[in-house]
Amino acid sequence: MPDYGSIIIRGARENNLKNVSLDIPKRKISVFTGVSGSGKSSLVFGTIAAESQRLINETYPSFVQQFMPRYGQPDADQLENISAAIIVDQQRLGGNSRSTVATVTDAAQMLRVLFSRLGEPKLGPPSLYSYNDPRGMCPDCEGIGQVAAMDMAAVIDESKSLNQGALLPKDFAVDTWYWEIYKNSGLFDMDKPISKYSAEERENLLNLDDGRKIKVGKIGLTYEGVVAKLKKGLGSKDPESLQPHVLREYEKIFTRATCPACHGTRLNQQALNSKVNGRNIAELSAMQVSELAVFVRGIEAPQVGPMLEALALRLENLVTIGLGYLSLDRESSTLSGGESQRVKMVRHLGSSLTDITYVFDEPSVGLHPHDVGRLAGLMQQLRDKGNTVLIVEHKPDMIAIADHVVDMGPFAGSKGGEVVYEGDYAGLLTSGTLTGNHISKHQSIKDKVRKADGALRIEHARLNNLKDVSVSIPRGVLTAVSGVAGSGKSSLIQGCLPQAYPDTIIIDQNLARGSRRSNTATYTGILDNVRKAFAKANGVDAALFSANSKGACPDCNGLGVIYTDLAHLDPMITTCETCEGKRFLPEVLEHHLRGRSISDVYLMSIAEAVDFFTEPAIAKILGSLDDVGLGYLTLGQPLSTLSGGERQRLKLAAELGKKGNIYVLDEPTTGLHMNDVDTLIGLFDRLVDAGSSVIVIEHNLDVISRADWVIDLGPGAGQDGGKIQFEGVPGDLAKAKHSLTGQHLAGR
Repeated sequence: MPDYGSIIIRGARENNLKNVSLDIPKRKISVFTGVSGSGKSSLVFGTIAAESQRLINETYPSFVQQFMPRYGQPDADQLENISAAIIVDQQRLGGNSRSTVATVTDAAQMLRVLFSRLGEPKLGPPSLYSYNDPRGMCPDCEGIGQVAAMDMAAVIDESKSLNQGALLPKDFAVDTWYWEIYKNSGLFDMDKPISKYSAEERENLLNLDDGRKIKVGKIGLTYEGVVAKLKKGLGSKDPESLQPHVLREYEKIFTRATCPACHGTRLNQQALNSKVNGRNIAELSAMQVSELAVFVRGIEAPQVGPMLEALALRLENLVTIGLGYLSLDRESSTLSGGESQRVKMVRHLGSSLTDITYVFDEPSVGLHPHDVGRLAGLMQQLRDKGNTVLIVEHKPDMIAIADHVVDMGPFAGSKGGEVVYEGDYAGLLTSGTLTGNHISKHQSIKDKVRKADGALRIEHARLNNLKDVSVSIPRGVLTAVSGVAGSGKSSLIQGCLPQAYPDTIIIDQNLARGSRRSNTATYTGILDNVRKAFAKANGVDAALFSANSKGACPDCNGLGVIYTDLAHLDPMITTCETCEGKRFLPEVLEHHLRGRSISDVYLMSIAEAVDFFTEPAIAKILGSLDDVGLGYLTLGQPLSTLSGGERQRLKLAAELGKKGNIYVLDEPTTGLHMNDVDTLIGLFDRLVDAGSSVIVIEHNLDVISRADWVIDLGPGAGQDGGKIQFEGVPGDLAKAKHSLTGQHLAGR
């Protein structure tokens, strides 16, 4: 085989890397593995991808560069032979309610062109089929598919008068400007309860909007009824763009209801009347992608042959990648991290670019073992087109496709950052590293299972694709819920179970939307005790050690970095020159606790902090974080930089030590090395032994093997799923030939 050269890395020291030197072969698949926090991401993302993006940015004129994200030069002695890198990460796609699977994959544009050529009656330009164009959108909901419906119980207390505070939104409280307008309008008896208003008075209070002016003091203000005012103001806003405190007010008053005019299709009647083979564009967008691919293949129209072929290929790629259960009208903000990554991947599979470096962050996240093989095939397809593929991965099936393996370790954080093995897959198996040892060693199927103490019943569940499912989930044991992606696991466990048992605690991958100040230490609540410990040791005020108070650097306000807003682009982040990233005033840093400053504490990893802090309240929380495998995170690490799996384990740490709860965890092994999965299984056992019921939605066969009970859904995804395939102990699942999960469990 020809030698296409290598990406040359010498002396890489980014984050915890310890002078790493490597030659990574080009036009090959290289998999980077190792325990969580061992330095894989620092090497692949922080060094190779960052340098590629920095060099590309430098080719633009300096005027353009000032509007682009700025990448510092990675800390390395030599980086050579780097090609343009495309990062396909697990960052959720987000976007507002106009962003769907169709718009993200460009399938929307292809469908619109198709309808503009073949639709009957013919409308002409493709934009007439777009809900983002005024000519195609439903005029009532402006192409959103939903309208804001108002909960009047959250707007008016019928038992009170206006003087008693009948208007409940805070902007309409007694003595506010809006209240003064109603008082000075002369239309109402301010002491009469709203329930006793005549029909005319009620109409005036709620809906009157004729532009009349009302004098409040010396100012003339326009009168608007309460409902009219709320609809024009708060109701017209996109909830996703609101600040948390405004969002809380919005959610109290407004619910989103399907638009009665377009029935949620987002389009006007003209666009909905135009059809291809008896279906309109909204009906095609609502179809499951796997069904739509077959429908598109069935359209016979040689005049648009190339467009039909391109659309069918894109849809078939979505099916191949394990997303055939999605519909094109699914909002992109509702996709999980793994789904988002695979949707992005589809765009690159059809690309004509070659000699690109593709960088993937755990592409197998959220995939059943059955789908991992197909994903591996797509990676090989990218390589065979002449690209270099770099994959950060933990799953043995994905590591096995590598032409070249780099195993980082030996452990996490300061005890990692070294290359412990480099070579082919066969060599890894005999290398003696943690990864090498775990690939050939599986958790044995549990033979002595715990006895349940009761059951959690779900009756006749029909949410999403569930087909009248009734199931008993045993209490007081570890239950694994398995099945291919899209089979109905989350609908059953995260959708239906909490409705039947509202005290269910869902430990998912979302954290409350924090500010830029939110970090590991603030989230866990240890900072108060840390500040007190510093204050006591130095005989000064604890507020000095708060990054939000008097000890903070005045230039960066205690953040350590300066954020420069670049309008629609991501903000530019630079280290604060005044405090050099240390967050605090120089005089604060002179105060020490056992030889360390408060700035040093922010830089400590959790594992270091466990050894450093002897204070009981701090040590207990840090111990829990270390137990869930987060010992490599620093205390000052912003929450926004955490992966989905890390966020979930941060929440899990807060629950350790509690008793008698129902816990639901959605794929908790996300981002975990096989060695860390063993630790996680031990934590589940701790929760169950403390009297809790733990239900885990999982693809990982080690977790399924160690469960007391397994519920398997399927047989396929989307419309082909939604049925119980198996209920019982793991040993019996391995014998269930009709279950895909059972087949993979037996085949280990």
